[in-house]
Amino acid sequence: MKQDRYIYPAIFDYAADGISVEFADLPGCLTFGKSDREAVEMAKEAMALHLYGMEQGNDPIPNATNIKDLNVEPNQTVVLIDVWMSPFRDEMNNKAVKKTLTIPKWLDDIAKEKNVNYSHVLKEALIEYLGVKEKR
Repeated sequence: MKQDRYIYPAIFDYAADGISVEFADLPGCLTFGKSDREAVEMAKEAMALHLYGMEQGNDPIPNATNIKDLNVEPNQTVVLIDVWMSPFRDEMNNKAVKKTLTIPKWLDDIAKEKNVNYSHVLKEALIEYLGVKEKR
């Protein structure tokens, strides 16, 4: 079930070249940072993307492991990472996607003369054609 907020423990592994981050509960969700601050920011982004992908795939979202149940090495520490999914979902849903289209040359020539913004025209035409309201 989708939640608005997720909190998972991340394992920060400190090495000479930076901090690698992994989530015991989210296999394959890995990132890296050069400082604690960057590692936290990257962990939030990686976790949000990973969970968003799981939501889109209707994959079951696992429960978070209790931090006291995690065993870490001396160069590791556990950091709780939280993400608010509503704004992230909105950002992903409004992300621009590139589409390729084909039109007759004569129509393209006229559109160039009129300085037509193809993206704007296509977007407005699709909204009207589909009878939907623009998501913001």
